[in-house]
Amino acid sequence: MTDFVDATAFNFEQGQRARKLFAAVVLAALDDAISDDKKFGNGPEQIARWARSRDGREVLSCAGIDPNERVVAGLMEFVSRGVRTSVALSREESERRQAAELAEAAEAA
Repeated sequence: MTDFVDATAFNFEQGQRARKLFAAVVLAALDDAISDDKKFGNGPEQIARWARSRDGREVLSCAGIDPNERVVAGLMEFVSRGVRTSVALSREESERRQAAELAEAAEAA
């Protein structure tokens, strides 16, 4: 019985690693689209084309992301902001964003 539990835990762990790998591919695609946006001005269209393609839908699915139009719109919005994924995922950026939201809420009140 313990062999079955060990095998199940191992398979789950491998699945989680694969999901993280595909999530890294999505982040790389976002970074590529952001650099295209800075160079050529067509980043949101590039990420939308990729996300709607067969390969893009499969990568998004393997990363645990449902490849629907709402997700495509979110990816396009992220690329149009122009913030690299490494910066957007950093603690400093989230703290800066939260401070800006608090300041904006204080001004509105």
